Parts: sequence; structure tokens; C-alpha cells
Amino acid sequence: MAQPLVLKTALGKHDHVQPLKDGRVRSSRVELRFEDFEPLPKAFRTMVRGGDLDISEMAIVTHLLAHHYGKPITGLAIPLWSRLPHTNLVCASNSSLTGPRDLAGTKVGVRAYAQTSGVWVRGFLQHEYGVDLDGITWVTMEDAHLSEYDDPPNTTRNRSELALRPLLLSGELSAIMGEREVDPSGIRTVIPEAEATAKAWIARTGIVPINHTLTVKTALVEDHPWLAGELMEMFEEARRIAIEDGAAPPPAYGLEANRASLQLAFAYSAEQRITPHAYDANELYPAI
Repeated sequence: MAQPLVLKTALGKHDHVQPLKDGRVRSSRVELRFEDFEPLPKAFRTMVRGGDLDISEMAIVTHLLAHHYGKPITGLAIPLWSRLPHTNLVCASNSSLTGPRDLAGTKVGVRAYAQTSGVWVRGFLQHEYGVDLDGITWVTMEDAHLSEYDDPPNTTRNRSELALRPLLLSGELSAIMGEREVDPSGIRTVIPEAEATAKAWIARTGIVPINHTLTVKTALVEDHPWLAGELMEMFEEARRIAIEDGAAPPPAYGLEANRASLQLAFAYSAEQRITPHAYDANELYPAI
């Protein structure tokens, strides 16, 4: 009997992938050997810079840039993590901001300009609230995961020792976004009734804003034409078991179910000068 293909894998701590990690979902053809990264975005950087990973969860804008710069990475439309962008843009509790348009002429902080959370937030600011993104200075804490990418002119790099939250609370920044876990103490959302507003937008459009999907080294997919389908089956089974165990259902898996979300994020990325044009999701997520 042939030995399974052993793949070094990095995934976040999600309920819907736990059955893969604890062995409840197995395959005779593939063995996922899990590597720990803390925080998880270190895995994204490792994957796109040619490090020692075969499969990695990946922020979709990082994957988009990897595709743009010709990195040998293939996507599977398995949404592994998403958030409500409206709730991720926060200001100090005592801020004078009354809504998104008050951000004009101020400094807003984000970990990196090409961070997926930032792309979603800026897209909503522009299209839902009429905010001129060029009228805001975007203060970044670090570079993009792709070393080839340069931030646009309306950004500046934080040179102080302070992190995003202290910069906000000190008054240096009017708002911040992109915190993975948002501590509610001392802050509030810039968008009033942000959670309800986000859910209403999803209900109206049918689009769930996706942050992370799965990526695989392209050479593996080319050398093993069955691999993408096998991985999809494994992740689908893990999702089914997790939901049966009471986990909150993630979005449905597959390109067609997620095409609208991916295309919107790619359109926002082009508008925000992350890529020179809007890529088609089929280029990044081949049909299985």
C-alpha cells in the first residue's frame, strides 16, 4: 500500500478544522503534519516567501499579492476565518468622532496597509459612507508579507515604540483597525451600531466578507492532480463533524459559494492600489 503524502500544514485555532487536527478526519492518501505559528500571520509570510510549508491558511489579500508577484501558490476556496469589518474599526470611547466621515484629515492605524481586514474596512468606508480614502493618512506598523510590495503614498510607517492600541489611546491616531481580538475596554466602534449594520449589509447583499482561505504549493497540486479534491473532502468532513458538535457554521466551502465575496475584496484591493487591476477569482482558485 502506498504511503500517504505528508504535508506540513499551518491552520488557525478554528472549531471547524479541529477534527483534522485531532485525527477524527483522516485520509489514506494525505497526512497533514501540523506546524504551530503564533501569531498565525507568521505562517502566511513563511508560505509566500518560500518557507517550509506545504499548506497554509492565508489571508486572501496576501494570497492575491502572492499571485500578482508570481508565487507558486494555489488557493482552495475554503473560508477558514471571517469577521464583520464594521466592528473592527474602533476609536477611543471619549473620541469626538460621530461617524466614518469624521475620519477625513486624520490618521488611522492598521498593522499593514495590505492587511485583509484593512482592505475590507476601507472598502466599506468608501462605498457605504462616501469617505475619500486619500483624505486619510494610513499609519502602518509593518510591511506587507510580500517583500516586493510597496505601500501607496498616503501611508506612513509608525516609528515609535507604541503599538496600535496605545497610539490610539494617546491621541496619536483617530481610529485603528485590524486587531485580531478586539478588547472592548476604552474603545467603541466608529460606525454606530456596527454589528447590526454589518449583519444588515450581509443580509442585503448575500456576501459574507471572507478574511482567510486555504493555500497549497502549486507544485503539489500539479504533481498530484487528485490532491485538491481530497483536501476539499477532508475539510468538508471536518466542517460537518464540527457543526454536529455544536460549532458555529462557517460559510459554505467552494468557489461558487464564495465568488462574490472574493471578487469584491479583489475589486477593493485594486481601488486601494494594492494591485494594478482587479483579478478574477478563477485565477487564484482553480475549479476542483
